[in-house]
Amino acid sequence: MSSRQFLPIAIYYEQPIWFKLLFEELDRRGANYVKLSAVEHSYGPEDHPEEKYAVVLNKMSPSAWNRGHGDQIFYTLGYLEHLERRGVRVVNGVKAFRSELSKAAQLSMLEALGLGYPKARVIHRASQASAAAEGLRFPVVVKPNIGGSGSGVVKFQTKEHLAEASATENGLMLGMDSTGLVQEFVPARGSYIVRVEVLNGKFLYAIKIHITGETFDLCPADICKTPLGVELDRAACPIDAAKDGLAVEAFDAPPDVIAEVERLMAEAGIELGGVEFMIDDRDGVRVYYDINALSNFVADGPKVVGFDPFVKLADWLEAEAKIVNERRAGVQEFVEVGR
Repeated sequence: MSSRQFLPIAIYYEQPIWFKLLFEELDRRGANYVKLSAVEHSYGPEDHPEEKYAVVLNKMSPSAWNRGHGDQIFYTLGYLEHLERRGVRVVNGVKAFRSELSKAAQLSMLEALGLGYPKARVIHRASQASAAAEGLRFPVVVKPNIGGSGSGVVKFQTKEHLAEASATENGLMLGMDSTGLVQEFVPARGSYIVRVEVLNGKFLYAIKIHITGETFDLCPADICKTPLGVELDRAACPIDAAKDGLAVEAFDAPPDVIAEVERLMAEAGIELGGVEFMIDDRDGVRVYYDINALSNFVADGPKVVGFDPFVKLADWLEAEAKIVNERRAGVQEFVEVGR
């Protein structure tokens, strides 16, 4: 099988800045890959992507609606279904993307798996918020079902505060699908949260993010220092993305956490992504509150976790593409011999 017949890795993405370091690593090693920008993408039902790509890595972001690209979210579901029907090897395909697009579904998943999560109610119009908060401990947050980067999350200290907002036109933002969560605001013990990353569905690393409680956008790629004040290289992030007051460091995840995260990601169909949890300071219970299929690795991985996660990701993608291409070569050879 000649080199020109080997199919490339395809990276399907919406926000190019986030994947700058992945593209640089693939370029550095001369990898056979192509970029598929969701912004300009289109396809036909008669297309045969299995003849174009060995592997498609889905990096569509649920927060795209904040950048004027919300139309691509539901479009992507159709495209992923097309890829999978044609037998394309897709990383974070339809099941994974659907899991990421619904915080309500994530909570149901956590409940089914017997894992802790912040108590919440699911609503589909703002006027339901006050009644939904009955039985919840205040403060509460109202968050869009389709989120991303903390988008649209609002904290309410009292029932009166929530009632006033829910009675006001545009007082609450439920997001693209008009669905939202009214959820207890969990005070994080030690003022930190933990994010656990997986690659190929297996534990990759964990980080501790020291928080202030003033922001819900905890993208690890945007946090620019360690607890000791060491500055991190944030080459993949916008210049205005620094999170004042936040710091990040490696976390030694215990075996039970690793097992829970891997079980959760398998249930969600997520091969590459991150899960966030905290310890509820009110009762000491570990609660998982965010499941991400689109994972922005920690800034300056070698300095924080001791290795470059983009190197490991590129290694894995190339290995997956090799499996597909070798299988394809074997089939072609069999066909040619049979002629």
